[in-house]
Amino acid sequence: MREFKLKYGVNPNQKDAKLLMKDGSDLPFEIINGRPGYINFLDALNSWQLVKELKEATGLAAAASFKHVSPTSAAVAMPMSEELKRACFVDHLNFEDSDIALAYARARGTDRLCSYGDFIALSDICDKSCALMIKGEVSDGVIAPGFTDEALEILRAKKKGNYNVIKIDASYVPLEIEEKQVFGVTFSQSRNNVKIDEKALENVVSKEKDIPDSAKVDLILGEIVLKYTQSNSVCFVKDGQAIGVGAGQQSRIHCTRLAAGKADTWHLRQMDKVLNLPFKAELKRAERDNVVDGYINRNEEDVVENWEKYFTSKPDPLTEEEKRKYLDTVKGVTLASDAFFPFDDSIKRGYMSGVKYVIEPGGSIRDEDVIRKADEYGMVLIFNGIRLFHH
Repeated sequence: MREFKLKYGVNPNQKDAKLLMKDGSDLPFEIINGRPGYINFLDALNSWQLVKELKEATGLAAAASFKHVSPTSAAVAMPMSEELKRACFVDHLNFEDSDIALAYARARGTDRLCSYGDFIALSDICDKSCALMIKGEVSDGVIAPGFTDEALEILRAKKKGNYNVIKIDASYVPLEIEEKQVFGVTFSQSRNNVKIDEKALENVVSKEKDIPDSAKVDLILGEIVLKYTQSNSVCFVKDGQAIGVGAGQQSRIHCTRLAAGKADTWHLRQMDKVLNLPFKAELKRAERDNVVDGYINRNEEDVVENWEKYFTSKPDPLTEEEKRKYLDTVKGVTLASDAFFPFDDSIKRGYMSGVKYVIEPGGSIRDEDVIRKADEYGMVLIFNGIRLFHH
């Protein structure tokens, strides 16, 4: 297939939308089910690149949950604690036979509010275990290098037969020069082929130098996530999982605050007090996600005061003191930034969320201030000289 006609473009009024290969070759994917739209394909092709590079860099199965051309999270297949399984609502699942299902459980479970209606990318063939998990989530589609027959049967039945399933040619290599048009003007540049691996971790500028292997995986993961996140962007990572992504902000500190807030919520969801909330059995999963977020962050509706709608009994509120006490126990978090920190404020904010490892390009006139603050907190700070803007 050399061309695919879309129902419409980014918005319904943008007609005559299509995908095509300008060199006349076939499109590097097969649409197995559904009819993906313009934004679906932007999510699919960006997220596929992310998980492909993450698998190549770590050797671990990788998955990503994408919304509006940025990842809500990405993760690799690493064991989950019982608390994390419960926080991600997957404690009823067994991942012993499926690394790709384990990776997606982590990616989908990180920021469940933002992942609602996501597009999924899988580095490996989608198997029955992974398909069954996808079946239970609100999602627009999935892209993977292949699907087992059992997985396809499950996915084809999703959304009344309209679920989007894309099989990508894993061997496809795009042209070196990429183009895009804005306001009738064609932009042309070489692709961002920078490779993120352990070599990117060599320039440690802080007094603290020790980087355990687990942190190396997190640092690489954070950098690859940023490579496919709309800039400005910052990513918090823990145990092979992007736990907070701050994307598309105009200032670095706002990226950090956004990402840190998501990371804090991810940690707080694993508190006993949150895990043991007495939900009504009939409460749907998406409603439960909203209630958990409201309970932790005291959103518009006070879920404790309106407990009859959600719980079998009235829970005690989660106080700011309790939250701070729990977050003070969090250690070993990684913070990655797609450009340099112009001030030390992001380091200060990261420290409040348990950050131990920081990676950024360096090159600010205030680099010494940033290094000094990292040393004050006993952090490992890496200047890798790689800017990762994505637009």
